Amino acid sequence: MSQPLEPGQTYTLPVVRAAEFGVFLDAGTGQSADDILLHKEQQTGPVKVGEPVEVFLYRDPRGRITATMRLPKVKEGDLTRLKVEAATKMGIFLDMGTDKGLLLPFAEMKGRPKPGERIWVEVYRDKSGRLAATMEIEGLLNKRSKPATALKRGDQVTGTVFEQTEDGSFLWTEQEHIAFLHKDERTRELRIGDDLTVRVIFIREDGRLNVSMRPVKEEGRVIDADVILNYLQQRESGRMPYADNSPPDVIKDRFGISKAAFKRALGKLIKEGLVEQKEGWTYLKGRE
Repeated sequence: MSQPLEPGQTYTLPVVRAAEFGVFLDAGTGQSADDILLHKEQQTGPVKVGEPVEVFLYRDPRGRITATMRLPKVKEGDLTRLKVEAATKMGIFLDMGTDKGLLLPFAEMKGRPKPGERIWVEVYRDKSGRLAATMEIEGLLNKRSKPATALKRGDQVTGTVFEQTEDGSFLWTEQEHIAFLHKDERTRELRIGDDLTVRVIFIREDGRLNVSMRPVKEEGRVIDADVILNYLQQRESGRMPYADNSPPDVIKDRFGISKAAFKRALGKLIKEGLVEQKEGWTYLKGRE
């Protein structure tokens, strides 16, 4: 007698009999009661009695082993990015190309991915032999990452956030580089799974990247100056209690930029004759 068939595996099995609602596949036990149903809705092409069919086995809602010709698009050991389908009491299910999603257990998660998001995972087999996913992928990424030898400072790269720490975010780029985005170089809050295009600001000796979401200083100075000018123009008095001597945390909270960036932008506006400073306040010139 052959080894029992396991759900979560792909097999090539012969069709032994047909029924109105589908066909049955030989489970190899010698018992017709063990034959596995391949429902008509799970067939992607014609099947005939006596022919072998490649199928993926899974358990239906009643716990019975059943088959589908929709084969998974992943296999054990894959590093892949999959879409979150739904959250359940067991964990999160990811779209792997079959009607039965790939389980991402709570213990293997980082954060709480939401339906519709696409996240990087490694595919493995759990203790029962079924395919499952984990977001603990740092070790695998370290092995598979490539040094960024063809890039230089100022180049743009696109990547996906796969790890968050107190210091910043780690990205896996389209070129299979690992990039670190320090929290001070972010322009908004990020989640694991977010896609973004960033600027290379440093290439480490090991080939990893340091990146930034912020524009280069000259471009940033223009953008920041526009934000400050717009803020002043919207105030009826045409003035604001922020100037060169304002505390950095106050500037960060109000404008979302560093004190240095604020001073550069303010200097640009003063040089252009648009604003002036008096006693710790900034005034829009020409406003009565």
